[in-house]
Amino acid sequence: MFYRANYQSPLGKIVLLSDHQALYGVWFEQQRHFGANYNLDAASSSVPRILEQTQQWLDAYFAGQRPTSTKLVVKLMGTIFQRQVWTLIQQVPYGKCWSYQQLAVKLQQRYGHKTAPRAIGNAVGRNPLSVIIPCHRIVASNGNLTGYAGGLEKKRALLALEGWNQQLLQQDRIY
Repeated sequence: MFYRANYQSPLGKIVLLSDHQALYGVWFEQQRHFGANYNLDAASSSVPRILEQTQQWLDAYFAGQRPTSTKLVVKLMGTIFQRQVWTLIQQVPYGKCWSYQQLAVKLQQRYGHKTAPRAIGNAVGRNPLSVIIPCHRIVASNGNLTGYAGGLEKKRALLALEGWNQQLLQQDRIY
């Protein structure tokens, strides 16, 4: 059985999905791949402990604190490659960014994959745990902001919250 809760963030509504023990999805409402592979309408509106913990995590994040996602039990549903990409993205520190190229190098070092940044971009774009798995911290190697399933406006806002220069962000770049 799945459970669904809505979280009202400063950037708009975020939909949370879990079973009784693990978090499956965190999506900005209507973002690309929103609720992919799940019947969100069939999910119960009861709120199990994992959804309460996720709401507390989001409260802390949007308050400018630096919560760690390791305290949340998550269930990553995707291909092996996607899960490897998402696992690496969790290592990008708060207030820092990695390029798709850096992510490709780390994938090769850790898993032996020699992968094109485009394939990595596809996996990043299907991240089911927006904000929790900080795919907003992945940028082009020249520092330009690139796609974000929740939209570039939300990506800019998340990076600004983490201390990036707002003038540069308005130009869709971080340096």
